[in-house]
Amino acid sequence: AVQVTVLPSPRCLFDDPVQIHVVGLLPQQAVTLRASLVDESGELFQAHAHYRAGSSGELDLSCSPALGGSYSGVEPMGLLWSLQSKSPYKRLAKRNVLTPFCVDFEVYEGHGDMSRLLGKCTNERWFLREGVKRISVREGRLKATLFLPP
Repeated sequence: AVQVTVLPSPRCLFDDPVQIHVVGLLPQQAVTLRASLVDESGELFQAHAHYRAGSSGELDLSCSPALGGSYSGVEPMGLLWSLQSKSPYKRLAKRNVLTPFCVDFEVYEGHGDMSRLLGKCTNERWFLREGVKRISVREGRLKATLFLPP
């Protein structure tokens, strides 16, 4: 069975670098990886890249070059930095930092229509480390939020 993993953990902070690995592919198999997330307004953001598995049927985005798609070349975080909406002028922005962005990583057979899903996983990308205190500050015309470390 094909497995997609996000290391070091499927739960991390938004700016933490991650390593994306796929195992269980056929040697030299052509696949497409797709990242998707839905923001708080319901807008879908996606990125995809075409890859060819190594001789052992594994794919490691930190050393495997993308052959095309949203980007090309060796880009370990390419599926994240290249996320785009189909709607023009939409930006990926977080309004509620108390909830994560959930990014789905899917691997499809071939470089074509993405109709045969081989495997997937979800990565929760949080904005606040556990234990951070959030304090609203209101003083006259000043409105702010103070974040205190644990």
